[in-house]
Amino acid sequence: MTEESRTPFSEWLRSRSEPDWASVVTHPFAEAIGSGTADMRRYLEQDFQFVDAFTALLGAAVAAADTLEARVAVGRFLGQTVADTEHSYFHRALAELGGEPAPPAQPVTGEFRALMDEVRLSQDYPLILAVLCVAEWTYLGWASRTTEPPQGFVHREWIELHSGPEFEAWVGFLRGELDRLGPGLDEDGRARVLDVFRRATTLERRFFDMALG
Repeated sequence: MTEESRTPFSEWLRSRSEPDWASVVTHPFAEAIGSGTADMRRYLEQDFQFVDAFTALLGAAVAAADTLEARVAVGRFLGQTVADTEHSYFHRALAELGGEPAPPAQPVTGEFRALMDEVRLSQDYPLILAVLCVAEWTYLGWASRTTEPPQGFVHREWIELHSGPEFEAWVGFLRGELDRLGPGLDEDGRARVLDVFRRATTLERRFFDMALG
């Protein structure tokens, strides 16, 4: 058995997405969110533009998943977190900040939405998982580094949405699905997933760069 075959597929993908992965998790803007000093208006205006594409991507994951258990897990997250809690947060936060719900999209925002649409239309479950896993796992990475949540709800609730036992379990599910499916992929299939995983990681880093201004 090779070292690569012993490594969980999700960890193999993450390790081959450096240095962008570490740049996201330790990004100065992410650290500013944790300290409550980040200027969240522009960031949330742009991030809100992902909600529709991300919701559609989760719907595609429900349709493309190969087990009932996976469909239920993704559907539960979609209904309870994205459609309810997160959607409410965006409206309250943008109102607090005086932000716009639909400002012009920054180039990186458009590119990230295009990647979400690309994998959604592919109906390829591992590719869909790759984008979802990057989006959620990187955010768990930086949010979990916060030791003392800020007072203001805009920063604090954004951190809470991306940390804690429930979100850790969600990220664990996404990683587990990749770990389950990865060994069954041929070389070309693994390469396609890695390509999407890397592209998503780079876009996450660029999105934080944009927010830092």
